[in-house]
Amino acid sequence: MSNIAAPVAALIEEFSKLPGVGVKTAQRLTFFVLRSPTDQARRLAEAIMRVKESIIYCSRCFNITETDPCLICSNPSRDQDIICVVEEPLDVLALEKTGVYKGLYHVLHGAISPVEGVGPKDLRIDELLQRVGSGPVREIILATNPNFEGEYTANYILKELKPFKVRVTGLARGLPNGGDLEYADEGTLGRALDGRRDL
Repeated sequence: MSNIAAPVAALIEEFSKLPGVGVKTAQRLTFFVLRSPTDQARRLAEAIMRVKESIIYCSRCFNITETDPCLICSNPSRDQDIICVVEEPLDVLALEKTGVYKGLYHVLHGAISPVEGVGPKDLRIDELLQRVGSGPVREIILATNPNFEGEYTANYILKELKPFKVRVTGLARGLPNGGDLEYADEGTLGRALDGRRDL
């Protein structure tokens, strides 16, 4: 790309670092930005900076938020005695779209993966155990992804929760093995929540 202007090459390089974006898509995005009105490009840049400067993690559930605690944790109409454990903030969005679940969340920020060097201490598992130990929790829903890492993580958490005398459930099957919650449709996720089972 030596014959492309340096700012264009730099933008292509930055876009290509995004997950799922190859060089061809990065080039299309770059040229879309070039063709866009200056105001639109400025709004995009400002939105990216605003996200980086104003978004924090909730100190209770570790979901992304602008306020601490987040809007879900601070909502008195949510069932405070049920915690749904998910891998990523995108999973919270997917479950919220169903309109079925009315409890709280706990975001792990990943799954145990020995191959990738991710262990229990790299996730928010200790914080989950502290929440269960310090408050009236009657049910934990383990809603990790239905793949090897998700199942391994759920089994690890299940073992760690044994001393707490709390009901532990998992999402009912119907979600495809090897898939991610964020790609499941609302109907499938809603049925999975309604049909959860004891682990």
